[in-house]
Amino acid sequence: MKSLFTQHKTDLTLLIIRIMLGVVIFPHGAQKLLGWFGGFGFEGTMHYFTDTVGVPYVIGLLVILGESLGALALALGLFGRFMGAGMFIIMLGAMYFDHAQNGFFMNWFGNRTGGEGFEFDLLTFGLSLAIIINGSGAFSIDRFLFKSQPVPAPGLTSF
Repeated sequence: MKSLFTQHKTDLTLLIIRIMLGVVIFPHGAQKLLGWFGGFGFEGTMHYFTDTVGVPYVIGLLVILGESLGALALALGLFGRFMGAGMFIIMLGAMYFDHAQNGFFMNWFGNRTGGEGFEFDLLTFGLSLAIIINGSGAFSIDRFLFKSQPVPAPGLTSF
């Protein structure tokens, strides 16, 4: 039982972070790409991005692909650091263009007028940074593709 609190489980933690982030982000990408879950689909989303928000077409395309295919790749641990950085940048854009003006809280009960706040963005930043810093971990496609071995952080091996 003592080992539960004293041993580092970084690889398992990264697996959980990757899967949860992918599972939460993918439906947003599926809304934008496929029109699932009440979304506008590719055409409607691109129209919103380019005409309403003023985002260039290429950036809108990268956001849609990042939130859909990128979320799946992230959950599988494929190019984890790159996908984590992509999620961070996408949510930074969402916060800047849409969420920051609505305050901190999400619109949980539909009572407020306006859109969502930026609390979800902050969670995404933190989870993405964990993947950017640590990589995908042992339970990932990256580990098989790049045959990398975990390297303990200096000074942490004695814990």
